[in-house]
Amino acid sequence: MKKIFIDGAEGTTGLKIFERFKDRSDIEILKIDSALRKDENEIKKFINASDITFLCLPDAAAVDAVKLVENPDTVIIDTSTAHRTAEGWTYGFPELCKEQKEKIASSKRIANPGCYATGFISLVYPLVSSGLLQKDYPLSCFAVSGYSGGGKKLIAQYEDPDRNKCMSSAREYGFGQNHKHLKEMKELCGIDRLPLFSPLTTDYFSGMTVQVPLYTDLLTKKASPEEIRDIFAKHYEGQKFIKVMPIGADAEKGNVIFSDEMSGRDDLLIYVTGNEDRVVVTSSFDNLGKGASGAAIQNMNIVMGIDEATGLVL
Repeated sequence: MKKIFIDGAEGTTGLKIFERFKDRSDIEILKIDSALRKDENEIKKFINASDITFLCLPDAAAVDAVKLVENPDTVIIDTSTAHRTAEGWTYGFPELCKEQKEKIASSKRIANPGCYATGFISLVYPLVSSGLLQKDYPLSCFAVSGYSGGGKKLIAQYEDPDRNKCMSSAREYGFGQNHKHLKEMKELCGIDRLPLFSPLTTDYFSGMTVQVPLYTDLLTKKASPEEIRDIFAKHYEGQKFIKVMPIGADAEKGNVIFSDEMSGRDDLLIYVTGNEDRVVVTSSFDNLGKGASGAAIQNMNIVMGIDEATGLVL
C-alpha cells in the first residue's frame, strides 16, 4: 500500500484528486491537520513520510515544497506551472511519445501538464514528429474552457448569485499573449515560435476544447483531413486515454462539438474537420480530468506500476 500526501488538498485540483481516492484500497492518504497545513515543519514531515506527494500549490509554494524533500524515494507530482520545463523533471503526458510512459514510471519528479497545453500538445506534437508540420509554422490556437479551470476565485465569481450579468457570456482573456501554458506548449512540441493563443471561459463548470487551424498548402506536403487523421490514429494507437474520432464524427453530432461533452471523464477525443485546403484539429476533454487531476492520478498509477486507468473514468 502506497502512502500518498496531497500538499494543497483544499484547492480545486487537490480536492478533485482526493475525491478520486474514495474507493481506492491500494493507497493510504496521509492527512495533515488543517490547522498546520501551512506549517513548513509539518509539511516536511508528511512529504518525507510519503511514497508519492502531489503538489497542488501556487508556483512559488511548489518550488519551496520541493526543497523540503529529503527522502530519496519520495516521488513528487507537481500540478503547478513551476517545473513543467525544468531540467530534471519529467513531463507528465504519457501519450507524448513511445518512451514517455517509461520515463514517468522511473521518475521521482513529474510535472503535470497544464490543461490548455494538454490539448495543444496532443494535436501539434504528432504532426511535428511525423514531419507534416514544420517547426516554424505560424500556429494559432483557440480554446474554450469551463470556469472551474480558473480555480477557487473564478469559481466563486461564477457561482455568486449576485454576480455581474456579463458572467453569463463568454469571457475572453490572455490578450497580452503571455499565458502561463505557452512555454510548455512551445518546448514540448519542439516548435520555433509561440502560438497565437486565444482562450476563453464561459458559463459552465467543466470541460474544454482546444483547436488548431491549419492551411494544408503550408504543410510540408498537402494533406487531406483523412491523411491528417491517420497520423493521429497511428501516433495514439493502443492508448487508453486518447481516442481519435473518425472523419465525420462531428456531422453525426449535428455538425457541432460541445466544449463540455467530456465533463466528468478522464480521457480525450481528437477530431479532424475541414476540407482539402483548410483543416481544424480539435481536442475535447475535461479541464479537471485529463487536463488536471485525472492526469495526475494517471501518472501516479504509472509510477505504482498498475493499470494506468485505475480509479479513473474512461
